Amino acid sequence: MNKLIIIIFTSLVMCQVNAFAQQQKTRISLEIDPATFVFSGYSAHLRVQPANSKHLLLGVGVYSMQLPQLIVDLNLENKDKGWTSKIKLGYGLFGEYYFDKVNQKWFIGGQVSLQDYEIENTASTGQATFTNLLLMSYGGYVWAPFKTNRLYLKPWAGIGYTTKVSGQAQIAEQTYDIAPLTMFMTLHVGYTF
Repeated sequence: MNKLIIIIFTSLVMCQVNAFAQQQKTRISLEIDPATFVFSGYSAHLRVQPANSKHLLLGVGVYSMQLPQLIVDLNLENKDKGWTSKIKLGYGLFGEYYFDKVNQKWFIGGQVSLQDYEIENTASTGQATFTNLLLMSYGGYVWAPFKTNRLYLKPWAGIGYTTKVSGQAQIAEQTYDIAPLTMFMTLHVGYTF
């Protein structure tokens, strides 16, 4: 009789431990930014929710895009001066804190990235390249349109500090101004496995 009770008790404990372990496993998400594709680029972001973390999401990402003229013109030093600017390659580390559960509702985050730029000016021939460092804080909201919460939409906006770390931001006599503050907003589409 004691063996039967021990077997039943052990079986119940093992079922509970297994159920808890499955609920607390590491989860992987993939995200893209559709705007990058619209602006002749690409993006791919890998996000990881560590085991036993209900609110933290960490990730890496790569991206590229031709910056819309609106973004170039946000810096008044460059506005209407013939500049075009492209992020040839951006790569960064991301961290996000969710006030509810990961990939649900409101969140805040931070990004540290290096971005390789290529600039051109209509008044000069040729192009210049430089790399900048971006430190950005951002916030947003995640909406999952289906009950499974696997597919989600993630609009966010941020403000960041940027500085040139290598290369030239000048073509002939024209200098592309790199403002220390930058703003960005977009929509990511993601899927959690």
